[in-house]
Amino acid sequence: MNTAGKRTADKRVDRPRVRWREGRAATRLLASRALKTHRRAWASLFVALAMVSALLGGVGLAIGSAALGHASVDRYAAAPVVVTGNQSTRYTTKPWGDPPTTATAPLTERVGVPIGAVELLRSLPVVGSVVADDVFTVPGVRVDSRTATSETVDQSQVQNQVQNQVQVQPVAGRPWPAAALAPYGLRDGRAPQRPDEVVAGFGLGLRTGQEVTTATEGSYRVVGVADGPPALYFTQDRAQELAGHPASVDAIGVLPASGVSARQLYTEVRHALDAAHMQDMSAGRRAPGDSSSLRVLTGDGRGNAEYLATAPVQGELLGMLATVSGLVLVIALLVLSSLVAQALQQRSGELALLRAVGMTPRQLRSSVGREVVRIGMWAALVGAVAAVPAFLGLWHLLRAQGALPDGLELPTPPWLFTVVLVTAGLTVGAARAVVPFACGRPTGRPAEPGTARRITGLALLFCGVSAAGAATLQNSDTAAAAAGTAAVTMVAACALLGPWIARGALRVLGGPMRHLGGASGRLAAAACASDTRRLGAAITPIVLVIAFAAVQFSAGATMVHAGAAQADRAMRAEFSVSGAGITAQQALRVPGVAAATDILPGTVILPHTSAGSPLLDRLPVLGVTPGGLTGTLDPEVTDGSLTDLGQPGTVAVGAERAKSLDVGVGSTVTLRFDDGEQQRLRVVAVYDRSLALGDFMLAEGELARHMSAPAAEQVLVATDPGVNTTGVRHALQSLAPGAGAQVQSPAAPIQLTVEGAQLNSTMSTVLMAAIAALTVIAVFSTLALITVGRCPELALLRRLGASRGQLRLMLRVEAAAVTATGLVVGAAVAAFPLLAFTLTVAHSLPYLPPAELGLMVAVPVLTGFAGVLAPARRVLRRRTT
Repeated sequence: MNTAGKRTADKRVDRPRVRWREGRAATRLLASRALKTHRRAWASLFVALAMVSALLGGVGLAIGSAALGHASVDRYAAAPVVVTGNQSTRYTTKPWGDPPTTATAPLTERVGVPIGAVELLRSLPVVGSVVADDVFTVPGVRVDSRTATSETVDQSQVQNQVQNQVQVQPVAGRPWPAAALAPYGLRDGRAPQRPDEVVAGFGLGLRTGQEVTTATEGSYRVVGVADGPPALYFTQDRAQELAGHPASVDAIGVLPASGVSARQLYTEVRHALDAAHMQDMSAGRRAPGDSSSLRVLTGDGRGNAEYLATAPVQGELLGMLATVSGLVLVIALLVLSSLVAQALQQRSGELALLRAVGMTPRQLRSSVGREVVRIGMWAALVGAVAAVPAFLGLWHLLRAQGALPDGLELPTPPWLFTVVLVTAGLTVGAARAVVPFACGRPTGRPAEPGTARRITGLALLFCGVSAAGAATLQNSDTAAAAAGTAAVTMVAACALLGPWIARGALRVLGGPMRHLGGASGRLAAAACASDTRRLGAAITPIVLVIAFAAVQFSAGATMVHAGAAQADRAMRAEFSVSGAGITAQQALRVPGVAAATDILPGTVILPHTSAGSPLLDRLPVLGVTPGGLTGTLDPEVTDGSLTDLGQPGTVAVGAERAKSLDVGVGSTVTLRFDDGEQQRLRVVAVYDRSLALGDFMLAEGELARHMSAPAAEQVLVATDPGVNTTGVRHALQSLAPGAGAQVQSPAAPIQLTVEGAQLNSTMSTVLMAAIAALTVIAVFSTLALITVGRCPELALLRRLGASRGQLRLMLRVEAAAVTATGLVVGAAVAAFPLLAFTLTVAHSLPYLPPAELGLMVAVPVLTGFAGVLAPARRVLRRRTT
């Protein structure tokens, strides 16, 4: 090829590349100039992006901290190795065509270690000392605060005590040798040597020589005061006797011999236990697939031997935070897409000119994308900075509300705060991702919504209604998930169908607007009818906040309201007694008492499958004394009899749970107790009031033998007809030493302690606050953008003779139409999943407290009016010439 031909070919090859580079330079220039020119229009997007970045960053930090969380190491801080039982259970299923899947759940009742392991470990050369530990509850400890004034007690603590008052409280008990595992040393006195001697933890505020009395075990003399939290330390033999399981101990602390490292000690202890085939006390009673091998804990893992409640709460916290982050991201995509689309609609003339002079749709999208990315970068950085105090505030709120258990440490190493940079990048990516959808087909003119959008919206609406219908066929947990899915899907459908919803609303509201508003009403109706796409964009964020708030708040409030109503109807007892370790047998000795029932709350683990996946649901249950139960409690039995509950291996099941498990009277149901034992129980009764009394009811003895420290929470007492109730009350109060019993009449309703209930309530409030903040900004920003784009229209109406009052009234009528439509559509969207959920689970209509209902309506209304009226004030103040 000659030289001239070569040059021609090179030019042909380079020409597309040159055009591509020139196009990129043009889009960069246009993006830079447009960003400066339309700074006011992009301000709303900046605020929304900063809020999204702050929310995602705060939740991201919380997820990282929760994932790094662990139980605090307090009692075993001086023991490098701790031996415990296996505190977990497993459930494996094999879905059709898939490999086996396993679910794991922690156990919150102590699994004992055989006492023989103590001597085995003492025989190892690498072991310096072995200390067996038992932790039990000493009920009804009577502490006389008048004598707690020795030099060993801080004066500030003495001032905080109530003088001349006898305190009756349960106290933790331990063997005195176990204090060395912390270590807690003596401040005063000596170690206990006799069964009636104790050492008091400093936190109790006792002094040497003082007498303490317990509800069931008599009196003890304090012979020493030790460091540490409130506790009573007994001799090793007395502690083992009080713990009630002489063949086992709760945990074993192992200290190394001189010169032995923690790693070497762990290796030798693990090898010795495996070689001896040593198993925990649950061996032979565990569910298939569960391991009963003893666990050897080191490092932060030692805290799991102290605080058994931290593991389930940590897992639940991670799941809730993941749900919050997903919802925030979905809502952010809807909000950002609406804001970008509205900002571009105001520039329709400019975009039409650019298209007319030869800019391609791809270049136009690229230019807008560059604008959004530049705004998003700065907004995301601002949000990343705000994410840190938001994260710290969330942790403070959870601690203050008691939503996190004692002993759960949530670390925040410095490197964790780099998560906010990741979430900032995710925010920018989300903003850039919505640009193609917001731009649509950029012709420069506002495009009418197409058939594809309508079909997609209708399909999502159908899926949402179907999900709500599916909720009616599920149990409570699955129904709640289906209801949440239905709400999200239907909100997305309303976002796509916004223009058609707006047209339908105008057909309903157009007449009243024209007749009741006079000239201003006719102007408002005409303005709304001229651009239903704009009206639909304004309605969407209001629908969003109403639908989500109604589903989240009303679902929980309805369950609580229905449960409280069932608890009131179930109560037949005249008195409830709590505190000081009083039992039903003691109450029955009181003259005039006809029936008494111990109420022992507990938990069981239900293995089952959902959509082919294994699940281990932790459910609250009640342990009751079957004798005389019908005189104090009415569970509304629909089949069977509660009198058979006293037989070994029996259980009563709530009607909804029986339906989901397909069991009835005479069937068997498999439950796992919180000590790891699995048992098949025969169903003897089915009852209706499961919201108040739990899904399962067992005999107190059946449940108590699976609990580390069983103690009735309250005793329900029914009296003989015509008896003197005042005398019965005084007699019940006198049952406990120091008058520690709390007697209530009418009887306090049973309140099931659902594990993680406070965490769930607090996180639901946080979620709704985040969604409300984001949607309030979305409502205000969207309406403000619309009003800013209409400023030329308002100025023209002023020149044509419209007064300021007429225009203000017109804007108020428009704001009322927008908010009313949003409230009605949002309520309709929420109604489908709510009705499906509440009618299925609670058998009642949705309930929402009046204060929350008023707040849920007032916030969108006030925000909507502010978003319409505030940006128009500047135009309305101008004088016309």
